[in-house]
Amino acid sequence: MSELITSDSSATCRAGCGACCIAPSITSPIPGMPEGKLAGVRCVQLDANNLCMLFGSPLRPMVCRQFDYDPTVCGEHRDEALATLSWLEESTC
Repeated sequence: MSELITSDSSATCRAGCGACCIAPSITSPIPGMPEGKLAGVRCVQLDANNLCMLFGSPLRPMVCRQFDYDPTVCGEHRDEALATLSWLEESTC
């Protein structure tokens, strides 16, 4: 299993995963993406190591700050997280 890190909300997150910054759509503005982002589109704030460049910043959208690591969503590895989040996005549209 990948290394987990503690987030600003004291939840854990898989370092370098970035699935929650790619798979779901985000309708609120993101710095650099004023219209939000479509599902499957990589957030411009996701760096080359799949880490959020706004992590801990007040500029980070509330929807992103509220998303917590959940083993049932994030699975054992990044590919599971991408698959589950993509499925959830498609199922709830």
